Amino acid sequence: MEMINRRKDILTEAFYLTDGGLETSLIFHQGVELNHFAAFELVNNIEGQQALESYYQPYLELAGRYQYDFILETPTWRANPDWAYRLGYSTGELVAVNKNAVQLVRTFAKRYGTEIPQILISGNIGPRGDGYRAEDMMTVEEAESYHHDQIMSFALADVDLVTALTLNYVSEAAGIVKAAARFNIPVAISFTVETNGKLPCGESLGRAIEKTDSLSSGYASHYMINCAHLDHFSGILGTDGDWKSRIRGVRANASTKSHAELDEAETLDAGDKCHLATNYVALRQLLPDLKVVGGCCGTDHSHVEEICQRFGNRVL
Repeated sequence: MEMINRRKDILTEAFYLTDGGLETSLIFHQGVELNHFAAFELVNNIEGQQALESYYQPYLELAGRYQYDFILETPTWRANPDWAYRLGYSTGELVAVNKNAVQLVRTFAKRYGTEIPQILISGNIGPRGDGYRAEDMMTVEEAESYHHDQIMSFALADVDLVTALTLNYVSEAAGIVKAAARFNIPVAISFTVETNGKLPCGESLGRAIEKTDSLSSGYASHYMINCAHLDHFSGILGTDGDWKSRIRGVRANASTKSHAELDEAETLDAGDKCHLATNYVALRQLLPDLKVVGGCCGTDHSHVEEICQRFGNRVL
């Protein structure tokens, strides 16, 4: 199948809300045990499905209350081959659980169909390795092949887009974009950065976006930043560059700690919700094209609600 080099812009509305830190909320707030941080296993049983519904429900209610469009991510950040192998899943079982995850969140969305202006279903993709470390880096071609089956699963389940979160080097990002293009699915790429605003591989964010676009014919719908506090990257957004217009989403951490510090932490750092929300308001001045807002590690619906209160109803 030849790659389709036509960018698909999925963000047709002015503003989209999304959720917060799924895995940290499940572990620390709901007492759910997650092997290898793999929330996708909860799709397989009623108790797990109920835990997921309890997690997503307050975010959907916020979207309804403030009349925001919503991007509903599947709990599949770990549902790729290497992590699934550690958990004992066959290739066929992995394809099935990715498809089932889409169907599950779609049932959640249907319950709010008359309350929320628009809900997009996003197939969530995570890195092959550790999101905080750029190790055993793949080529673009290897990454395209590695992520192919998960994206195929999402295509078969008819998602609206795929979103790759916590990527830390360019060639994996470009491979994911190329795999999505083969299925003609809109794709968002979200990089994580260290406290200095650079990717864990040492690349600057601007250069990473430019190189990913160059290696994948600019097919990505948009770029995002996730799993870092706003204090870590707001400084670099004050610089000039066409690459900034490609950033249309931010999912920040609650904590100002570094990735290394978070790795060693045994308790949840919920950070300062007011500080986080205030910074999100300021961020809209640095990123005029910002359209997607949510949280990442350590955030829950209360953090996102604080942001909603700052933005007010129906952000335009």
